[in-house]
Amino acid sequence: MRTIKNNCVAKLLILSICALTLPACVKKGAVKENFAPAKPAPAKLGPKFTGAIYQEGMVIGLYEDTTAHHVGDILTIRLAEKATASAHSSTKAEKAQNVAMPPPKIAGDKVTKDDKEILNNEVNAGRDFKGSGESDQTHSFEGIITVTVAEVLPNRYLVVRGEKLIVLNQSDEFIRFSGIVRPQDIDQANSVESAKVANVRISYAGEGVLSSANSMGPLARFFQSPAYPY
Repeated sequence: MRTIKNNCVAKLLILSICALTLPACVKKGAVKENFAPAKPAPAKLGPKFTGAIYQEGMVIGLYEDTTAHHVGDILTIRLAEKATASAHSSTKAEKAQNVAMPPPKIAGDKVTKDDKEILNNEVNAGRDFKGSGESDQTHSFEGIITVTVAEVLPNRYLVVRGEKLIVLNQSDEFIRFSGIVRPQDIDQANSVESAKVANVRISYAGEGVLSSANSMGPLARFFQSPAYPY
């Protein structure tokens, strides 16, 4: 009996250690993508020939506008994400049953006792079930972030990524954005709405005293996790 108790205590201790160390590891490795600004490849200039308008190796096109086209160019993203989800369900089931059995007769007469039929039977059965469910969810995110072009795909689509770090008094807030932009969706102000960006990944979080105050401690996370056996 003592051995069983010791094994249970050992298992709970191991689960507690895992719960204390695992969340920290997951938090550090949650974002694997590199959000550092991409730098354009250095231009390889050939021999200079004075007197010529065209110089080999220059990446500036004569008929290109000032919007983002190349690796390292910057692009402004107007964040306007809104989503609303609603689901309602209702179920109702009901069943009733009544079975009446006439009393048998013995020698042509009903079986009675004290002038009351004792073999008269009747069965009543019924079932009733009602169930309902409702779910509503709404989220909204607005803001502006400027990113850089990290890669130009063969179809001339732009892979962009970037981050914005805001250092406050008691907390550090950051926004990270990545996605694929079609050049036709970029307006004259060199900006594009986030709704027109494909494969969007937006992260908004913070670190510091204020963020820590709004999160559960390691022990509380253990008792709320599936690892807690009770």
